[in-house]
Amino acid sequence: MKNLIKYMLIIGFTGLVFFLVEGCKVGRDYERQPVESPESFQLDFPKDSSISNIPWWRLFNDSVLVDLIDTALVNNINIQIAISRIQEAELQIDIAKADYYPFIGYNAYGSSGTNSEVSGWNNAAGGGVNVSYTVDLWQKIKSMNKIALQNYLASEEAYKALNISIVSAVASAYVSLRDIDNRIIISQKTAENFQENLDVMQARFNGGFISEVDLSQSKIQLSEAKTAIEIFDRSRGQIENAISILLGTPPKSIPRGNSLFDQISIPEIPVGLPSELLDRRPDILQAERNLHAQTLRIGVAEALKYPSLTLSLDMGAQLVNPSFLFADLGAQLLGPIFNAGRLQRNVEVEEARTKQLLLNYEATYLTALQEVEDAMIAVETYGREYDLRNEQMQMATKASQLSWVRYDGGLTSYLEVLNLQTSQFNAELRASEAFKNELTSVIKLYEALGGGWYAPENEQTVN
Repeated sequence: MKNLIKYMLIIGFTGLVFFLVEGCKVGRDYERQPVESPESFQLDFPKDSSISNIPWWRLFNDSVLVDLIDTALVNNINIQIAISRIQEAELQIDIAKADYYPFIGYNAYGSSGTNSEVSGWNNAAGGGVNVSYTVDLWQKIKSMNKIALQNYLASEEAYKALNISIVSAVASAYVSLRDIDNRIIISQKTAENFQENLDVMQARFNGGFISEVDLSQSKIQLSEAKTAIEIFDRSRGQIENAISILLGTPPKSIPRGNSLFDQISIPEIPVGLPSELLDRRPDILQAERNLHAQTLRIGVAEALKYPSLTLSLDMGAQLVNPSFLFADLGAQLLGPIFNAGRLQRNVEVEEARTKQLLLNYEATYLTALQEVEDAMIAVETYGREYDLRNEQMQMATKASQLSWVRYDGGLTSYLEVLNLQTSQFNAELRASEAFKNELTSVIKLYEALGGGWYAPENEQTVN
């Protein structure tokens, strides 16, 4: 009968514990905070909710660019650091889960002694097992596990954001490299033309047909073209070094694929709705994960204001007397009395931190809206700018050719030739830069949207 009563008490106590675990909770659950979101972006771009999650850079059809980006996504040092942080956060989840289960330990002891009252030695040896379990009365342990999960998810979003940043950085640098290559070609071609002009002017000067002023102007013109080559060559080396670091390698020469004007510009980029950024931009999702975790910390801080219950069980035996066994079952209830004010201040600290992260979440979203709007403006205006620069280049080339004919016929001064040839040189350089800026603006819009975009006409070619 005594054993039956004892077992009934244990079962009843266990049932009470489970009731307390499920029924008691402090703090509040996280709910996504509303943010002020416009109904649409200001510019009229196509709307498509299936944006992102495709390797959009393959649409440029440059295998070298694809290889560079694939390499960077594996070998970039910051990418590897982000992966390590994800692994750390995953381990923290396992550590937090351990609090759900009892702690089981062991102990062993041994001694031997004698005194003047007895003859011989008294020996003692034994061992035991200790089991303790902290009851999650206020769901503090459950909240800590949720916090670990949100930290893990935040680290994943940080990894995704870094991936987007690395892809954008490599693609932009590669486009800039091809632009510099193109400008060097323009400068070398122009320098060759200016050298031919100088040879003609030198012959005319030697024949006494022109003044030394015209000859000097021709030399200055050639020097400007040669100087441009050196400037662009310096920039090319520095861009190659920057790409090398993104690839996780020491500075080295970067392979080339398609020329600048063979890179494909994507004409229509679906941007979706502003509200979709909340579920697409990794930096916004990371800010929200951090806010979620911090909201749970308020409940953890509040739980410290209330008692904690720990159950324990000790079992053991003496090795020198195996018939001597023991077992102790106990419970310990601990709670604060005189430090309630300090614990309440800790709750208020966590609430203040939550407010800070909420404001950071809202600021991240507003920044995302600005970046998308800025990128859309850039795509639209750089496209028109390149068309105008290209038209300007063609007109400057034609004018330069006509001016030399006019000069040869004695109808104009050599100064007009110099001015128009310099205008042609600058127009070609500006057209190259404008096309580079158009391509870069497309890349930046991808980055601002938090991913890529889905192009139906390329459905079969994109992996």
